[in-house]
Amino acid sequence: MFTISKEFSFCASHTLMGLPEEHPCSRLHGHNYTVIVEFQSSTLDEVGFILDYREMDPIKVYIDRMLDHKHLNDVYKLINPTAELLAEYLFHVFQSIFEAPHRSQLSAVTVKETPATAARYEPK
Repeated sequence: MFTISKEFSFCASHTLMGLPEEHPCSRLHGHNYTVIVEFQSSTLDEVGFILDYREMDPIKVYIDRMLDHKHLNDVYKLINPTAELLAEYLFHVFQSIFEAPHRSQLSAVTVKETPATAARYEPK
């Protein structure tokens, strides 16, 4: 199995619900997010690619239009915008972009809020 990944970055704010008032994440704050998308395929095209990285441009367009310099609570009104839930939500958004006839499969989405923390969604 072959796997490729690409990173995308954006800046955004959020507030996490359900935390004690004294928890720093219960207050308005922001992150310099990194989103890592992974694709897998058991075969390569005639060039030797799983997927040309340029074919991932719709992901950048989505991130730039929907997430960059936004308040994530306003963008995702139905979910608490934790890194875990964002990874799952973005997986489904990006999966709809890369449905058939692509031979490669979106296999995972990771959301990093800091260089040291990450949440990954990979369906089983």
